[in-house]
Amino acid sequence: MNLKLRHYFLTGMLVWLPMGVTVWLLTWLVGTMDGIFLAVLGALDAIIPGMHAIAESLRNVPGLGVVLVALVILGTGIFVANIFGQWWLRQWSRVITRIPVVNSIYSSVKQVADTLFSGSGNAFSKALLVNYPHQGSWTIAFLTGAPGGQVARHLPDDCVSVYVPTTPNPTSGFFLMMPRANVVELDMSVDDALKYIISMGVVVPGGPDSLPTKANPAQTV
Repeated sequence: MNLKLRHYFLTGMLVWLPMGVTVWLLTWLVGTMDGIFLAVLGALDAIIPGMHAIAESLRNVPGLGVVLVALVILGTGIFVANIFGQWWLRQWSRVITRIPVVNSIYSSVKQVADTLFSGSGNAFSKALLVNYPHQGSWTIAFLTGAPGGQVARHLPDDCVSVYVPTTPNPTSGFFLMMPRANVVELDMSVDDALKYIISMGVVVPGGPDSLPTKANPAQTV
């Protein structure tokens, strides 16, 4: 009886856990976008007289922040896709780069974003198997490119830059540079590798059929 109850409970968990995590992530995303929208409304209310009534009426519309933030992002992309928008973007970048502290943060984030979202970039293009944190211990990493500049002069030839994510949160991790001979390229997509990392090795790429089969004791004897 206890085994059946445990089985039913675990089966229910398998149904509700993915759904709960998905709803939680979507709720967090909607709350973040609504927070940005409310912050913009607060700024407009403080700057433009007469915006208080309109702002109060818009605050109570659920999900409006998500729609408006998405429209602003889409409109920005359309605007900067032409020559006039590119000129304004260059002027904005020049102003930002002249501010001492903001310059370092903005430049770093912009370079990372350009590398990740550009079609020609090599960031996270391959899943790798590397020795980490010590020899004999293996983990999954992602190829992010090759060392360059002053750093490359002090490293052996043919080194690669890799990102080793943490589990179960792959947004944090470690940046390593190692010889190409010390990494193993996996015949695995980046999405499958991320699922493998987030699930802490439970979700095997390729499904259960890809798991190694155990030898039959009778055959071994």
